[in-house]
Amino acid sequence: MAKQGSAKTSGRSKRARPRKSTSGRSSFSSAAKKGAGSASIVALREQLAKALAWHDASAGFDKVVEGLPADLRGRKPAGLPYSAWRLLEHLRIAQRDILDFCRDSHYVEKKWPDDYWPSTDAPPDPRAWDASVAAFRRDREALQKLVADPKVDLFAKIPHGSGQTYLREVILIIDHNAHHIGQLIVVRRLLGAWE
Repeated sequence: MAKQGSAKTSGRSKRARPRKSTSGRSSFSSAAKKGAGSASIVALREQLAKALAWHDASAGFDKVVEGLPADLRGRKPAGLPYSAWRLLEHLRIAQRDILDFCRDSHYVEKKWPDDYWPSTDAPPDPRAWDASVAAFRRDREALQKLVADPKVDLFAKIPHGSGQTYLREVILIIDHNAHHIGQLIVVRRLLGAWE
């Protein structure tokens, strides 16, 4: 998953040029630490947690993965380069990668694109689809807990990163997931498995 820079660089690499913040992060963060705007920070945390499982403006992850017949999960519609399985696994892998990056000081960067996509169009066995969905949900819940945790300064740079903040990573995964959930809907429509 390209996070910053070119499609060949994940954005966490020291080779990638970190973005310079224009958000006024230091003044806002220091004001938040002094207690000013704490209600705003709480509201931000609540909104981010909701957005991770957003379904107000779209169908949402849970509806999109529900009820897709097993024989369609590995089928690529004409003209598209991916199956529902590839998209589901990519969503799971990318979300887990960002969660690991946020929590693990020994995080090891994955190789783009090889480590972010499954090698097959179809699930390797009948249980793989449900296992991937369950893992996605667990990791989404862990991200929701991370953003709700008042001990996590959302505006702080991740110590082992190259300039990324926790807020940036959460917004990145919200955006990334929305994009690929939309693609899953397209796949299902083209396979005749969406109402």
